[in-house]
Amino acid sequence: MAVNVEAAKRAAHHTVRQAAQELTGLSHRIHAHPETAFEEHRAAAWTAQTLADGGFAVEPGVAGLPTAFVARAGSGPVTVAFCAEYDALPGLGHACGHNVIAAASAGAGLALAPLADELGLTVLVVGTPAEERGGGKALLLEAGVFEGVDAAMMVHPGPFETVRFRSFALGTLDVEYTGRAAHATLAPWEGRNAADAMTVAQVALGLLRAQLPPGRHAHGVVAEAGLAPNVIPDRALASYEIRAGAAADLGELRSRVQACFEGAAVATGCEVRLTRPEPDYLDFRDDERLAGWYAANAAVAGRPVPVERGPFAMTDMGNVSHAVPAIHPMLDIGAGGAAPHEAAFAAAAVTPAADEAMLAAAVVLASTAADLAASATDSR
Repeated sequence: MAVNVEAAKRAAHHTVRQAAQELTGLSHRIHAHPETAFEEHRAAAWTAQTLADGGFAVEPGVAGLPTAFVARAGSGPVTVAFCAEYDALPGLGHACGHNVIAAASAGAGLALAPLADELGLTVLVVGTPAEERGGGKALLLEAGVFEGVDAAMMVHPGPFETVRFRSFALGTLDVEYTGRAAHATLAPWEGRNAADAMTVAQVALGLLRAQLPPGRHAHGVVAEAGLAPNVIPDRALASYEIRAGAAADLGELRSRVQACFEGAAVATGCEVRLTRPEPDYLDFRDDERLAGWYAANAAVAGRPVPVERGPFAMTDMGNVSHAVPAIHPMLDIGAGGAAPHEAAFAAAAVTPAADEAMLAAAVVLASTAADLAASATDSR
């Protein structure tokens, strides 16, 4: 039986509008109670409950992550997953607008649940913690949560509208130097200065940057480098990130950056410990069919004309896109020039413009899933 996809899209629009107050309330509640990576207990519970109230069967704590969940509706042969992010930034709250993402993905799921079996869909909403730090989606992917998924989708709020998302691949590195403490005046020769080791490493990295190819970056912060000026520090800590245009380029960049830290240890007589605190974030790969359907549905919904941008961010949705056809459009929330990770963007994420963009995105995501279902039906 042919799927009446246009009727399904109209029904999805109606469902989202009927649930507008509930979805907006979810977005605002998450925004008002920001929780950082792997601590999103309330946000995950609120999002999961919204879906359970809409008829989804919810499995909490998937992949051994207490703030992850999978909500499921329908039993069709085509499986679509909407990814719901809800973690906040330390000290900045929802300055990346993940409250909008959670509500939009929940809204798309609610819109499709009554239509899932008619469309031939199994609809998943996957609660994905720790996008800002921790690589929650990479962990879920490794645990098999996305096995059998035919398409994964989400939107991300931003200062402009895009359909095809470009991201960097990202690797993280924690650095710990261990030296030997000594009095800085009475017996400095007895010390091994961990802060000096960090300084030498930063100088080496500064020189390295001058010879890195375009699109490759290394940057970080020093968290600790001594506690008293008259004591030679025996401990120094830093957190660094490396970025490249493609995941394949991270390996070489990482080896060169690590060599800077290791060489500084040799030069100062200190020991260095380098650890990777989270999985690498891979560059995002758009699925052209999904992107085309999304663009057409966004135009019908009256969304702004999308712009094309080069890589400007990173996301663990990139890992999913290497394994599953995926899209990650940017959603203009009318932030007035504010960019993500700025306090002004956090304020913009709960404005009427952001609420309306979230509701429109829920409809567009659901409509794109309906197009996917219709395409699969036509090919059988």
